[in-house]
Amino acid sequence: MIEGRRSATAERVAMRRAAHQLLDRPLIFEDPLALAILSDEATARVRAGGTEEHTAVAQGFRLYMATRSRFAEDELAFAVRRGVGQYVILGAGLDTFAYRNPFPELAVFEVDHPATQAWKRERLQHGGIAIPDSLFFAPVDFERDTLAHGLEAVGFSREKPAFFSWLGVVPYLTREAAFATLTFIAALPRGSAVVFDYAILPEMMDERERKAHDFLAQRVALAGEPFRLFFDPAQLEIELRAMGFREVEDRSSAAIRAGWLSQDPPRHGRAGRLVCARL
Repeated sequence: MIEGRRSATAERVAMRRAAHQLLDRPLIFEDPLALAILSDEATARVRAGGTEEHTAVAQGFRLYMATRSRFAEDELAFAVRRGVGQYVILGAGLDTFAYRNPFPELAVFEVDHPATQAWKRERLQHGGIAIPDSLFFAPVDFERDTLAHGLEAVGFSREKPAFFSWLGVVPYLTREAAFATLTFIAALPRGSAVVFDYAILPEMMDERERKAHDFLAQRVALAGEPFRLFFDPAQLEIELRAMGFREVEDRSSAAIRAGWLSQDPPRHGRAGRLVCARL
């Protein structure tokens, strides 16, 4: 993101989550606050829709973002049942989980750039969305601070297991930054886990996937947030296990989505992938 400016992609992602609530049936991911947290202008654009929202590409992006959110929150529920009491949302953007959290004992930590977090607070106030006592904002500018310091400053405990969601962030990072965060998570107690999404190497994409990737890459680059990081799934699993993750579930978002929408064939299938790595 551009220094001192909120994330441009965060609002677009939130708009696609909101559009999913209005345009797609059945829903993969239910979010009753998805529209409320948007600006009036963004809400109007989502409600107006337009022919472009009904294209296969637009629907594919919406379903991808809905799938990764549903996958992360389903895995979080499993983690809570196993006794995990800390949930960290890395690059939280306009994520609304903390404001509809069904787990009374779960502490939620939202990590984001200070400019994006300040903008989110404005959106919450504008939407009349109350900030619960279980939520802790951790503003972190990674150019000047570390994840560990930012979290510990607001009460996160490295002595207790935690679940991390890290959606829509990894492709924008350098390899060094991504693995620094994974190393931090890997040092936490057994029972901790992380869900994140990533893109496969461009040379591994088929023609359709490459076209969709190139289209999106141009848009995010113009917003000042270019894609930087891609992985070979097999090599990524090897590296995660070497860091100490005992279980690594890595699947295409289309394959996961097919389990929720039996009539939706796996398309745009392998480029965007979802990982749950558990300690």
